[in-house]
Amino acid sequence: MSPALTLTVNPAFRVAPVRRRTFGAFVEHLGRCVYTGIHEPDHPSADEDGFRTDVLELTRELGVSSVRYPGGNFVSGYKWEDGVGPLEQRPARHDLAWHSTEPNTVGLDEFMAWAKKAEVEPMYAMNLGTRGVEEALDVLQYANAPQGIELSDQRAANGSPQPHGIRMWCLGNEMDGPWQTGHKTAEEYARVATEAARAMRQEDPDLELIACGSSNSQMPTFGAWENTVLTEAYDFVDMISAHAYYSEKDGDQASFLASADDMDYFIDSVVATADHVRAKLKRDKRIMVSFDEWNIWYQHRAESRPPSGDDWPVAPVLLEDVYSAMDAVVFGNLLISLLRHSDRVASASLAQLVNVIAPIMTEPGGRVWKQTTFHPFSLTSRHAKGEVLDVRLQSPTFENQRFGTSTSGDAVATWDEETGDLTVFVVNRDASGPLDLGVDLTAFAGLELVEALTLHHEDPYVANTADAPDTVTPQKNDTIALTDGRLTGELPAISWSIIRLSRTGA
Repeated sequence: MSPALTLTVNPAFRVAPVRRRTFGAFVEHLGRCVYTGIHEPDHPSADEDGFRTDVLELTRELGVSSVRYPGGNFVSGYKWEDGVGPLEQRPARHDLAWHSTEPNTVGLDEFMAWAKKAEVEPMYAMNLGTRGVEEALDVLQYANAPQGIELSDQRAANGSPQPHGIRMWCLGNEMDGPWQTGHKTAEEYARVATEAARAMRQEDPDLELIACGSSNSQMPTFGAWENTVLTEAYDFVDMISAHAYYSEKDGDQASFLASADDMDYFIDSVVATADHVRAKLKRDKRIMVSFDEWNIWYQHRAESRPPSGDDWPVAPVLLEDVYSAMDAVVFGNLLISLLRHSDRVASASLAQLVNVIAPIMTEPGGRVWKQTTFHPFSLTSRHAKGEVLDVRLQSPTFENQRFGTSTSGDAVATWDEETGDLTVFVVNRDASGPLDLGVDLTAFAGLELVEALTLHHEDPYVANTADAPDTVTPQKNDTIALTDGRLTGELPAISWSIIRLSRTGA
């Protein structure tokens, strides 16, 4: 008999409404994300604007709600003006972040055209590394001001007479990181971010502004950075960012499988710091978290090393990680963490969307296919609706180097009271064997099982490829059954599952 994972799900255990912005993504001018990713005019599927319609179709299927653009590390040396106006007048520039050449074929107006086709909300990141308040105001007025001033008239002349209406703005990117062009101390960043935010609110007081938080929870300034930045900027920003990437390191599979423990810690710590500043300043509003970079990323692999020396290529192959079945399980667990923190995580962005550590892969001039991570994201985005429920969990545990002891199972649920749809997202993140699942649903009247899908492979390191794109996909779990308000079944080792139920007759 397998160890037992017992869940109690109750409609009274409400966390917060499901936020559509939890399912955002990220398009950076990095590697092949933009060029031969979303944009490839010579591709057979390209539309009249040069965008790959096969990628657009998969973006919509993925269920992406918002997209952060144009960086990332790239943005800290970016001049937004280079990417607008007639193509023949746009300069090529060296991108210091990724040691590449940026042709500026795609810029703000092209991205907004793509976002409309992809049916996503834009999130625009501005350069506070090598630039500052003036650039922030200029790009805001170019993007959002009605015609009648120089910059908005310039936008209209460039083919976009109506304001783009961008609401979410990132005040720089990872300014705590010494790798960042224009890296700043917390005090230096807090000052420029506050002044930029103050000026932007004079232009439009209803913007949603996101201050830079820590680049990961292991940064030596983590916590202190958030405290300093928010003490200065609290009245002018709405969110503070969090970034985190996870991978199996040095063969430590167990710690990797428990990665969501770090995401939980990261979010809880940022919230605690933000609320400390709130109490210190005696403010009513709460600062929310924008987890606007998260994913699995094997930074030690050769594909993450940028070009060097005199080699400054356009759209080089960079960060094109191939994801395994195990990666997809950890990835699905990170989505569980984000959902259960929906009371304070107001927005999140999977980094990135295409080719670069991405769920969607393309060949230049050729095929497109789904990585293993595509499936947990698309299914969670599609079926997480209504209210997030706090799942009470009793689970066996496993030992790992990084966290000590972690629960073998992890779960969250969502409940749409109006439609009667209840969805349970659950992982078995223990490599030692299956778990016997038992879920108490007696607090819900008249449920019926709709579907149970499990993503799992006997070889946790197997991946999808262009030639075999369906090697790892969610499969029907025939062990899952519902009897007298109790859900039972088996969860294989290293697996992610979605179990959908609905009200009888709904």
